[in-house]
Amino acid sequence: MNIIEYPDRDLLAMGLANALAGALKNALIGRDHVSFAVPGGTSPGPVFDTLSAVDLDWGRVHVMLTDERWVPETHERSNTALIKRRLLTDRASEAVYVPLYRDVPEPDEVLDGVQSSVDAETPISVLLLGMGADMHTASLFPGGDRLQDALRGDAPSVLPMRVDGQPDVRISLTAPVLHSALDKHLLIFGADKREALEKAQSLPPEEAPISTVLSGMTVHWAE
Repeated sequence: MNIIEYPDRDLLAMGLANALAGALKNALIGRDHVSFAVPGGTSPGPVFDTLSAVDLDWGRVHVMLTDERWVPETHERSNTALIKRRLLTDRASEAVYVPLYRDVPEPDEVLDGVQSSVDAETPISVLLLGMGADMHTASLFPGGDRLQDALRGDAPSVLPMRVDGQPDVRISLTAPVLHSALDKHLLIFGADKREALEKAQSLPPEEAPISTVLSGMTVHWAE
C-alpha cells in the first residue's frame, strides 16, 4: 500500500483524476476495451468532473459501480444517477455503462444475470474505491448479512447485502473481485478516515472489510 498526501482536496481531485486517466490510457494499450469500477457517494464527484473531460478513447471504457442501492435510477439515492451526472458526461459520455441494478423488486431474482455481466468485465482494469469511517468499502459493511460470503476467496463476483440501519438493499462487488483489480486506488478525506485506514491493517476482514483489498493499493488522502 502506498499513500499519497495532498495539500488540499482540490489538488487531490486533480491529481487523482490524472492518475486514473493515465491508468486507463495504459490499460487500453493492446486491449479492445477496459473496465473501470467506481464508487458512488459525493466524495469522488470533483474527481469525476475533471476526469470526464480527459481526452481518451472513452468508447472502449466500460464503467461500472463497485456497489449500488437496489433503487431505480429516478430515486434520490441511486448511485447510477450520480455517476451519470458527474462521470458519464462530456467526453466520458461515450463510455459504456455496465449497470448492477435491474428493474425487479429484489436483486436475488436476477443475480445470475448481474454476475454474468460483471464476470465479463473482470479482472477490473482500473478500480477506484472509497471507505467509510467504519472501514467498509463498496457495500462490504461490518455486520452485513452476507459479508462472510462476500469475503470468501471463491465468492461470486457480486452479491446482495442487507445492513441493519441502512434503508435499502444493496448489491456489491465482492472482495476477490475488488482485490484482483489490476490498478487499485482508494480515495479518503479527513483525519478520522486516515486513522481508520491505519487501524484496519491490524483488524480481521470481518471488522475491517477494506483490509482485504489494501495489497497493492494507492491511497489518495487529503485533510
